[in-house]
Amino acid sequence: MRRLALRLAILEATRTLEQAGVESARTDAELIAAHVLDVERGRLPLIPLVDPPVVEAIRDLVARRARRVPLQYLLGHAAMGGITVEVGAGVFVPRPETELLLDWGLRLIAERRYPVVVDLCTGSGALALAAAHARPDAVVYALDNDPDALGWARHNADARVREGDTPIRLYSGDVADPSVFAELDGLVDLVLCNPPYVPEGTAVPPEVAEFDPPAAVFAAGGGLDVIRDVVAMATRLLRPGGGMAIEHDDTHARTVPPLLLARSVLTDVTEHTDLAGRPRFVTARRV
Repeated sequence: MRRLALRLAILEATRTLEQAGVESARTDAELIAAHVLDVERGRLPLIPLVDPPVVEAIRDLVARRARRVPLQYLLGHAAMGGITVEVGAGVFVPRPETELLLDWGLRLIAERRYPVVVDLCTGSGALALAAAHARPDAVVYALDNDPDALGWARHNADARVREGDTPIRLYSGDVADPSVFAELDGLVDLVLCNPPYVPEGTAVPPEVAEFDPPAAVFAAGGGLDVIRDVVAMATRLLRPGGGMAIEHDDTHARTVPPLLLARSVLTDVTEHTDLAGRPRFVTARRV
């Protein structure tokens, strides 16, 4: 059996994905190759030759990616902070830009002992579980109103416990319900949230339109309805000096910060950009 050059297989995969309109073609090709070979992406240059079945396996996954199946579906997981979570049909796929929101939150509580963290609209549980992994002393709560998402979050939470992480506290509930987490009012150090925020009717990539649950992506009121509820809940949950970080659409740079500025108990309202320099999340602290 003649062995083949891995470099050429990755080049072929990259061209296929570029022709399909995948923006991160080279990165996706390399991650697929690393997945098939079960090695870290950075070790690919150390593997000059591979057997033909490996090339065929790469081509098969690349063909599915070219049909715009999310890369995370093909790999079976998505990264967040220092962990990965499993994702698939029925749950929103975490995006790399959300790591910036997580980083801000972890920096805020870096000097606090036994912080209380709440992740609203938790989906797969990625943010809550990444926070619990980074801060084993934290008490982390996670909330979602979708049974399918909660099933994925429970699955991922159980997996992280098996890896030795501190268990999170997972709840079913809606951010619009003022009674949810009422027992935590004024006690929370950090609220994180990646809510549904894309304005209804917005054209989105096939990976989103065909695979992400619409209720986890789109929101009424120009994409602001859920965010308004999140701001209200986060404001009542936070203790003095506590902070919130809320992701939003890149069209919301002038509409979301005022929602926080309107709350007299919030200060240091700050807009943040994502990896591409687009407005992506807003933060604030409670006076």
